[in-house]
Amino acid sequence: MANLTYSAGCDLSCKLHLMKYYQTIFNIVPPSAELMQPCRELLADACGDCGYESFEDTDSGINGYVQQDQYSQTALDRVISSFPIDGVAITYTTESIPDQDWNAAWEEQGFAPVMVDGEVTIYDARHTVDPSVFNTPLTVGIQASNAFGTGTHETTRMVVRTLLDLPLDGRRVLDCGCGTGILAIISLMRGAAEAVGYDIDEWSADNAMHNARLNGIDSRLRVLLGDATVLSQLERRFDVVVANINRNILLADMVRFREVMSSGGTLIVSGFYTTDVPMLLDEASAHGLHEVGRMEDNGWCCLRLQLNRE
Repeated sequence: MANLTYSAGCDLSCKLHLMKYYQTIFNIVPPSAELMQPCRELLADACGDCGYESFEDTDSGINGYVQQDQYSQTALDRVISSFPIDGVAITYTTESIPDQDWNAAWEEQGFAPVMVDGEVTIYDARHTVDPSVFNTPLTVGIQASNAFGTGTHETTRMVVRTLLDLPLDGRRVLDCGCGTGILAIISLMRGAAEAVGYDIDEWSADNAMHNARLNGIDSRLRVLLGDATVLSQLERRFDVVVANINRNILLADMVRFREVMSSGGTLIVSGFYTTDVPMLLDEASAHGLHEVGRMEDNGWCCLRLQLNRE
């Protein structure tokens, strides 16, 4: 059982623990150019089974990121040797990501403002001098520090779009694998009564609370440290659950999401490819959830699921 830990008072300078990651650079040479994207997706799916948490496309293939204690060269070699597309050549190199370089990349590079449907602008609070220049009903400042969630990725934008379509006034929201806290923060700024987030990375949990303070809604957000097992210690249920994680974690944790949802509640999931939808819908159906909406963007997908009323 994971410990239930609140991350509410520690500023960004109080980094207690940062997970060590490897970056694996995969070079893919497909038998034809049109097979590059299917090869990327199949390789990412297979590496997700080996513990990889996130990926980014490159001109020559993909880069994958995995916690160092989850890395297995044997597992990677097995994935490549059994790759289902004939004639493809895959090579890779793996290197550790120095903590100081990881921090510097987030802090120095920053990100350009992201506008979603003319309703919300997500801006880099570290580098933006005057956020009042953004002409949208909502403006959300994010200081991303070793945490995912700035609106620059397709999956984050699709979840935000889905949240914009939902009535959130007075609702309770759960943000699973909250990263920067962006999804919980937007929910609260749109009228949610309260939100709870959790993340397995202590740095992300601290970052989420920091961003909540930046946006003036920290009194209505709690962030827990741990994986989905922390949900068993929560007494109240949630009207809306959002989870922008990878496919394998979604499949493993959907039963826990279901256990903390209110009757007729909404589950929004993303972080997976369109090819993963059938298995996710099968798992959802097994827990009384059915699809009521879907978005797709550049091969990524976001599903809106509803729990059957009791």
